[in-house]
Amino acid sequence: MSIWERLGEFAGRLATSARSGAADMADAVRTFVQGDAQLRRNVAFSVAMIALSAKMAKADGVVTQDEVRAFQQIFAVPREETRNVARLFDIAKADTAGFEAYAEKMARLCGSGRPNCGMLTDILDGLFHIAKADGVLHEREGRFLKRIAEIFEIDERHYESILARHVDLGDADPYAVLGIARDRPFEDVKRHYRKLVAENHPDRLIARGLPAEFIAIATTRIAAINAAYEIIEKGLRAV
Repeated sequence: MSIWERLGEFAGRLATSARSGAADMADAVRTFVQGDAQLRRNVAFSVAMIALSAKMAKADGVVTQDEVRAFQQIFAVPREETRNVARLFDIAKADTAGFEAYAEKMARLCGSGRPNCGMLTDILDGLFHIAKADGVLHEREGRFLKRIAEIFEIDERHYESILARHVDLGDADPYAVLGIARDRPFEDVKRHYRKLVAENHPDRLIARGLPAEFIAIATTRIAAINAAYEIIEKGLRAV
């Protein structure tokens, strides 16, 4: 059974429940899949992306067609499952509890390993991909993403590296993309780069909860890491 069919079941359960607010979506994930940790992580990731994407869409007051297309790039949703995904999106968008309560409940899925938790990093990366889709990271979207990072306990350097991968900061700093200090020897940079590539290999991300259907997040991240390393390497050769 695909992740989309599972989400269809999940949407149906929420729709027939008296407690169908978005804040309850996180609670429902905990009990929806029993005895299959991998599938539970996949469902948790998918539901988090849908719910937080909906809430971010409200952050700047308008959902643009670029954002919808970016959402579809990450979500490659089969036509027959779009109704169920839209149902979850609408439940999250209509909820009055706010995104912080929902994000806090999702963060608890990482337990004591929350700081820089891989699954939470993947969620934030996906949200950045959607937020930047219209070519502008709006101020309210930026505040939303920063607050999500705080709730997820993603440290400042890690957050800055995610930000640098997605936002044109003018003279983009490839060291910031890699999350390493500019004054480190090149051998340290190379080791760090190889570590990042290994940690962000699609197979590694799938093992920690990223559904195969969302692999665009992994490939986009690897491309940014590779590009940053190439800039550093070429710059040092030119010296």
